[in-house]
Amino acid sequence: MIGTETKTQTIQETKAPPGLLRRMLAQRQGKIGVVLAGVVVLVAFLGPVLMTLITGYTSTEFVGRPFQHDGVFGTDNLGRDILSRFLDGGLQLVIYAALATLLGMALGAAAGMLAAYQGGWLDGIIMRGNDVLLAIPQLVFALLAITVLGPQGWVLVVVIGITHAPRIARVARSATLAVITEDYVAAAQMYAVPRWKILLREVLPNITGPLMVELGLRMTYSIGAIASLSFLGLGLQPPTADWGLMINENRIALIIQPWGVVLPVLAIAVLTVGTNLITDSLARASAHLNVKDTK
Repeated sequence: MIGTETKTQTIQETKAPPGLLRRMLAQRQGKIGVVLAGVVVLVAFLGPVLMTLITGYTSTEFVGRPFQHDGVFGTDNLGRDILSRFLDGGLQLVIYAALATLLGMALGAAAGMLAAYQGGWLDGIIMRGNDVLLAIPQLVFALLAITVLGPQGWVLVVVIGITHAPRIARVARSATLAVITEDYVAAAQMYAVPRWKILLREVLPNITGPLMVELGLRMTYSIGAIASLSFLGLGLQPPTADWGLMINENRIALIIQPWGVVLPVLAIAVLTVGTNLITDSLARASAHLNVKDTK
């Protein structure tokens, strides 16, 4: 009996604690954030498929006079169905924001981990380069690049991803400095494991908490940046349906026909709030795991 109790106690003590995502979903605001963001993402992905079934129109089809209240939400500045434009306008925003965030995460995490692990002159070069990029306002850098290269989707992704990278690199470098002094990293170095394998197998899995928090923050900024550029006419171009572009096109008739502005604003706001709630929950879950690790 004593042996069985000891074995059971050992199994319970060695059981892995809940992961970061599970701790995030255990929080009420994390669940709310997932629901809010999930609804908007579903609308963005399913909208183009179900658009004609729901409204009977495409997003570029003229259905009446401009700024009329015909149909569910009426027509826009050119007489196109607002609901069709709304259902077709979120997919590219979500995809471009996600791609820009992932690109920034890849560049920033790689630069930060390498700077912290290598140290010396390489650390100085990488971080001083980061300081130069941080000194340039994101919107100004994006406006300059889009003016030179043109308002194309890949330009938006690359420019926003590059502007995210320096901030992510700082977080990755700080988290890596706290990890590279651990025994498992020293053991890998003792067995002459290649540096890239140490970074991928030993360091990266142990800094996912801070990186996940930063991922949520950067996603929020990506959504706002792409929507802002589209509003300024430097993102997706007409007649493409886009939420940021819809706000710009219909703001002149906000009083007489508000739905062309209200629908995309609500969608962007709900997506941003949901992403922020997820990010806050990830930050709390990561802090709780760090406290557990130090005990």
